[in-house]
Amino acid sequence: MQLIDIGANLTHKSFDPDRDQVISRAHDAGVGRMIVTGSSVHCSRQAEELAAGNPGVLYSTAGIHPHHAAETQAIDREALSDLLQLETVVAAGECGLDYFRNFSPKEDQRRVFSMQLEMAAEHKMPVFLHQRDAHEDFIAILKEYLPAIPRAVAHCFTGDNDELDACLDLNLYIGITGWICDERRGGHLKDIVANIPLDRLMVETDAPYLLPRDLDPKPGGRRNEPMYLPHIVQSIAEARGLETPELVSSTARTSEQFFALP
Repeated sequence: MQLIDIGANLTHKSFDPDRDQVISRAHDAGVGRMIVTGSSVHCSRQAEELAAGNPGVLYSTAGIHPHHAAETQAIDREALSDLLQLETVVAAGECGLDYFRNFSPKEDQRRVFSMQLEMAAEHKMPVFLHQRDAHEDFIAILKEYLPAIPRAVAHCFTGDNDELDACLDLNLYIGITGWICDERRGGHLKDIVANIPLDRLMVETDAPYLLPRDLDPKPGGRRNEPMYLPHIVQSIAEARGLETPELVSSTARTSEQFFALP
């Protein structure tokens, strides 16, 4: 069974020169399918078009990242609603709260987050979630909407064990990235990743961000690619005491079920 990268920002401009080759390299590395992240209305449209042009390989999400909350207008809700009805769009988001950067005021972030959770409930779509330095508000808002949302994943989870427990108590799925390969910031993940139930664990690169720091040999640049997902999976498997093929199969099955992939 091939891996599924549940979070790849393949519309990012850094992929403009060689996007087809990036997808091909991922396939050659054992990454059979990828979910292209939508982080604004414009980006979500691009993600859907990219997915539509690569049927059976790429799928997409449609959402507004908290960084873009301040610029979000009422018309964007209608645009996202249209996208969420398309066959290639398999989740709402990326949506949530980011108090680390605070590129948008907190009140705007909370408003746009709630709007997207409401839309996910209306369209009965799973949700692709973002949270950084905003755990308490994130959990409080989620609790209001989760009963009407089929499934939700905490994308790029980087929190501590208490935050993990809070997410699991809400039945969230957990996405782990190459953050776990960063000895400076992600070492704690190796200690707690085994606490994630295997049927709620998914894997992602968040490419072009979060290039695993422990790649050997190191790439020439800092751009991350989906082809590095097997390296991340191996790190997770070692931390959990699992054989890598078992984790590959488990995360692929979980991703298929979560996103209702054909």
